[in-house]
This record gives sequence, structure tokens and C-alpha cells, in this order.
Amino acid sequence: MPSINRKLIIEGSVILVFWIFAGYILIFTEIRWIPSGAMEPTLHGTPNQWEADKIIVDKLKYKFYQPQRGDIVVFYPTEELKKEQYQDAFIKRVIGLPGEKVQLQNGKVYLNNKPLSEDNYVSPGQNTSIDVCSSGAQPPFLAEPQTIPTDSYLVLGDNRNSSYDSRCWGVVPRKNIIGRAVFRFWPLNHVGGIVNN
Repeated sequence: MPSINRKLIIEGSVILVFWIFAGYILIFTEIRWIPSGAMEPTLHGTPNQWEADKIIVDKLKYKFYQPQRGDIVVFYPTEELKKEQYQDAFIKRVIGLPGEKVQLQNGKVYLNNKPLSEDNYVSPGQNTSIDVCSSGAQPPFLAEPQTIPTDSYLVLGDNRNSSYDSRCWGVVPRKNIIGRAVFRFWPLNHVGGIVNN
């Protein structure tokens, strides 16, 4: 009789853990696909969602912690992007944190007057400049050094030659950030955690 009770307890525990995990996935995560090549080579993107990487976004972490440099985040369009008729979420890497001075110099990002090492995610030979920004009424955000406001983040795509990002339109307010990219589940030959550097 005791062995039957133990078996029931173990089975019940396994079922409970399964439902807790399933509930977490349903409530605190989101599935997204990468719609452009702006995060290459880290994440493969294309307008054809069947050929693009598909990821899981953790929406819980930033309820307790602040975004960190290197985090890959998904965010709603900023007010500036809404003026340009953008409606869909963006995915970029956090580069500059609140209060930091950011500038572009010699094709590199400088934070507080020191060059940022980005060898882990930016392909060799790529320059970080404002050349990717389309000419508009306003000069690009990083046409001159900027200090990042409180509760805001400077974000850039890993594919610096083909990413419309903070260099052009400015910073992302904390309230716009949906969550952090944590896991790629498609394609099957690239399944695994997403390294945020």
C-alpha cells in the first residue's frame, strides 16, 4: 500500500511540474519570428516567416531586473518609429544603458569615451556608422554624441550594414520593451539558447 501512495505522489508531482511549466510558457513568454536580416549572423531573418528563425521571448525577467548590455530585446515601436508608420515589434541588441554617453567614431561604438568590444556578435569588417540612416528632416540620432536618458536604452542590430536602429531614430524607453530573446526553436538544426553577450 505505501508503494502505491509513493507512486501516486511521484506521478502527481510530475503532472504538477508539467502544468506549472506549461502555465509559465503560456503566460510569461511569447513566440516571435525574425522578419529581417538586421540581427545576422546571430539570428537569421527574412520576410518569409517559414524561412526565418523563430524564437521564444521571456516577458518575465524584466519585471524584476533591468535590461543589460548585450541582451537581445523585442520592443514595441517608439513614438519616433510610430511617426514613420511602424507598427510591428522590433528586435535589437542593447548597447547603451541609461546615463551613458554614446558616440560613433572610426566605425566603432564608444561608451563614455571608450571603444566597445563587439567581436562576439558583429561580423569582421562591418562599420558602425550613420550611413545606414535614410536622409530625413531630422539628422540621425547618433550624428553627434548623446547621453542616454533615464529608463531608456540604445539598441543596435548585429548586422550594422543593414539595420535601422537607434543610430537613426533614437533610444527605446524601458516601457516599450516586451522581453528578452532566450531560445531559438526553429530551424531544427539551430535549436538552442540564444547567447546574450
